[in-house]
Amino acid sequence: MRIGTFVLAGQYPGQGQREALQRAVRSAEVADEVGLDAVWLAEHHFVPYGLCPSATTLAALLLGRTRRIGVGTAISVLSTTHPVTLGEQTALLHMTSGGRFTLGVGRGGPWVDLEVFGTGREALEQDFPESLDLLLRWLSEPVVDAAGERYRFRPVPVVPTGAEAAEAPPPVVVACTSPSTVRLAARRGLPMLLGMHIGDEEKAEMVALWRAAATEAGLPAETVRGADHVAAGVAQVGDSHSEAVQTLRRALPGWLRQGLAAHQTLDGGPRAMRDPLSYTELLCEIHPVGDPQLCADRLTRTSERTGITRFALLVEGSGDTTATERNVRRLADDVLPLLPGHTGKAAATSASVGGSQQSRSSGDWLSI
Repeated sequence: MRIGTFVLAGQYPGQGQREALQRAVRSAEVADEVGLDAVWLAEHHFVPYGLCPSATTLAALLLGRTRRIGVGTAISVLSTTHPVTLGEQTALLHMTSGGRFTLGVGRGGPWVDLEVFGTGREALEQDFPESLDLLLRWLSEPVVDAAGERYRFRPVPVVPTGAEAAEAPPPVVVACTSPSTVRLAARRGLPMLLGMHIGDEEKAEMVALWRAAATEAGLPAETVRGADHVAAGVAQVGDSHSEAVQTLRRALPGWLRQGLAAHQTLDGGPRAMRDPLSYTELLCEIHPVGDPQLCADRLTRTSERTGITRFALLVEGSGDTTATERNVRRLADDVLPLLPGHTGKAAATSASVGGSQQSRSSGDWLSI
């Protein structure tokens, strides 16, 4: 089981943007120090829900600030980015970091972003498969051209990447929130990134659908069995269940209310929004929130029910930098030793590095 953090760089009420971004960077540095598996970076535009508008840019900073931890995007929004641009950025990070970078991509949402970046609703809906396939070709072929409905250009050399990437291309995961995207990812053999808004039962159903679609597409049995899906969640470690829950109850509803309400729809119409308090209660119920043993038990239960062994956990739920750092350290020091197969902190660090490298060589938007 490989445990990483999920960094949104959320701006909490009364908090400045610099503070939120510094907390995000510091949490990643600490995750590297204590031996967690990976740091996953969210990308949002025009909302205080998350202050990172370019997950690949923040990934570059963190790859330079860290030494061993994997860094991934959760997600880079493909609907507002040219796939070749994202491919070039990915190849650069992959090669200069020694293979520590993982690209997570998704459709995004029906927000004003599509208007601002000029890509339109078509990029979100019918053009996403074409964009994804062009991106995958860019990450695995030395020369690429395009003759699709959305993208058309003559053959050009892929720089950097070329033959080197063909031997070990950067790993890609796809954020999946609908059956159609699950099938799309499965047919290409791409692992899923599943959101924190769903519980074990729905995650298990999506994994089963992925396996069925991948098998139907003719993927080898070992590829289907070994798909390295990622489950996003929330982690808050306390001395007791009530202490951990209260920490999140004090901070999360205000952040959710302020952040989610700022989304503007593409058509300017009203949008449904989760009730911040009830959503906080749901997150506390289905994710590792509580004392160390409870956190370990919930992670183990999710893994057993879904078959997922890789986690991206939001650790900044308190909204406070010092408390976030303490939460990351407790996750590594107090929770990891209670997980199946764990044999000590040093071994966990070694296994984490080895596991990350193994996943990298084997090759939707995360809805809150």
